[in-house]
Amino acid sequence: MDGSNPAYRPDRHPSESYDDILNRDTRPVPDHMRQGPAPDLGGEGIAVDRYFSPELFKKEVEHVWMKVWQWACREEEIPDVGDYVIYEVVGKSLIIVRAPDNSIKALYNTCLHRGRKLVTLNGCKNEFRCPYHGIAWNNDGSFKDNPIGWDFPQWKDEDIGLPQAKVDTWGGFVFINFDHNAPPLMDQIGVLAKHFESYDYANRYKAVHVAKVVRCNWKVLAEAFMESHHTVTTHPQILPFLADANSQYDLFDDFVSRQFSAQGVPSPFVYDKNYTASDIINAMGGVATSAQNMGRGGGEGVVPEGVSARAFAAEAARQSLGAEDGWDYSNCSDAEMLDALLYNVWPNMSFWAGFSPNLVYRWRPNGLDPDSGIMDVIIMKRVPKTGPRPKAVPMHELGADDPWTDAPELGAGLIGIFEQDMGNLPYVQEGLKASGNGVVQFGRYTEMRIRKLHQMIDRYIAAGSV
Repeated sequence: MDGSNPAYRPDRHPSESYDDILNRDTRPVPDHMRQGPAPDLGGEGIAVDRYFSPELFKKEVEHVWMKVWQWACREEEIPDVGDYVIYEVVGKSLIIVRAPDNSIKALYNTCLHRGRKLVTLNGCKNEFRCPYHGIAWNNDGSFKDNPIGWDFPQWKDEDIGLPQAKVDTWGGFVFINFDHNAPPLMDQIGVLAKHFESYDYANRYKAVHVAKVVRCNWKVLAEAFMESHHTVTTHPQILPFLADANSQYDLFDDFVSRQFSAQGVPSPFVYDKNYTASDIINAMGGVATSAQNMGRGGGEGVVPEGVSARAFAAEAARQSLGAEDGWDYSNCSDAEMLDALLYNVWPNMSFWAGFSPNLVYRWRPNGLDPDSGIMDVIIMKRVPKTGPRPKAVPMHELGADDPWTDAPELGAGLIGIFEQDMGNLPYVQEGLKASGNGVVQFGRYTEMRIRKLHQMIDRYIAAGSV
């Protein structure tokens, strides 16, 4: 296709659109998956020091991380009273705990006496007793006792419960906000929640969770997963079956954006290769690029005459997934069975839509280091139609020098993808510092979500600096 196409726009790849691909799918596609808002956010470059300046990072901590909603854990990780997990970001530490009234609390993980962390490992407790001097709080944060209380007259008749962060939930995720005056969670994720109603995230469980330290700023990490066109050089093995450069990008509001990339369709970069449907299916079987097609929708075989690779893979996914979890996927669209459907919630979260196992990402600063970040990768599976709910797996932590191959639970395909991505990122961080003109540039359409990330950071910093 070329510029004679009446739907062609200069900021879109001149090949077929994601919408064109959806029009050929074998099942009806939900209306909300069609092209949404794609505003022009401008084309100005941004300063490279945004990725390493200690001064800017300090402002991000104060005006962004202390003000935004961010997911801390899954509800199924703390099913019983006293169960808790620790969530840490930018030097803050919270105890996310199931209280006796079945509510969820986010308690600051700091003793009010001399400041020691109350807990350093996840677990289950009916009290949080400081290992330093033995002062204790109940698991709802209320004060319990002080072995040397006679020497603390200043605490008499005072409320010395543990300080708490704000808590809300959606889709089985527990969200926290350090700002008690923050708007409700649904003000931030409303579009996502509406579009995900049929995917029933609350009825999923955490089957895999890997968190890795990476030597780059948290924004460098996030940006690596906010566009698809880097595949042409970073992930060439997926070009035979992933429509990357013609991905769809939408920006719904200040907080929710998305990118959709079709599977079972070759990249525009290799249209001249004339892959057969069987070639595409065999390539998909050799490289599982997402939780969606991990172990399903691919494999060796011959696609019947007149059947597209995409239709063949989608039907294989319906059959294999239904056999695994007992649910009926016969009416689910090809797109919702196969495609990379990434919804981002500003500033640091990504949730994959669809019916097959879903990926969820989270990007955080590594403590107070602007040159280091942490990426969490979760695979969510649907709770089987019959039988008990599987337990959530614990987080598997990888250090900066640990390869993704140390987390085989991700599967070979995803490990390969992440290794390729992480091979770029430390050198991005070094290159930003070595820049000769002090500026980076973003594409007008394919990278508008990245530009929005920075615009929102500026807005929050400006609002907090008044």
